[in-house]
Amino acid sequence: MSVIQELIRLESNGTISFGNYEMDEKKKVVDFDVNGDLYNVKTFAEITRLEKNGKFIYESVPGSTVHNFKMDDKEVSFAAEGKEDLQITIELEAEKEYKMLVDDMLVGKIKANLSGKVSFSVEMARGSHNVKIEKIG
Repeated sequence: MSVIQELIRLESNGTISFGNYEMDEKKKVVDFDVNGDLYNVKTFAEITRLEKNGKFIYESVPGSTVHNFKMDDKEVSFAAEGKEDLQITIELEAEKEYKMLVDDMLVGKIKANLSGKVSFSVEMARGSHNVKIEKIG
């Protein structure tokens, strides 16, 4: 996989890809339209952040590149890559429990806090990793 030179793009399968962890200076794209939803992305080596219609969705520290990001009311899935291990925060449904899979292996359950945020780490020792978070129940 590779970084996203245009910072955010719509893929042919309807998912979005975004971020460029190789940039030394912060860059952003504002109001990227996907089916009437407006996405904002800010990215560089230290952080990558995605918002949809003005609401926080995804953030990684340090910066990352995310491929095939898909989010609905039951699950989130994407492939992430970066130079270093990533600390990722995603906003989901508040106080709901989710199961998390990395590269199709169940790594455990996580519960969203009162604001709906969940945070987790992904080790980047072997290139990109597929992440899937599914709502339980």
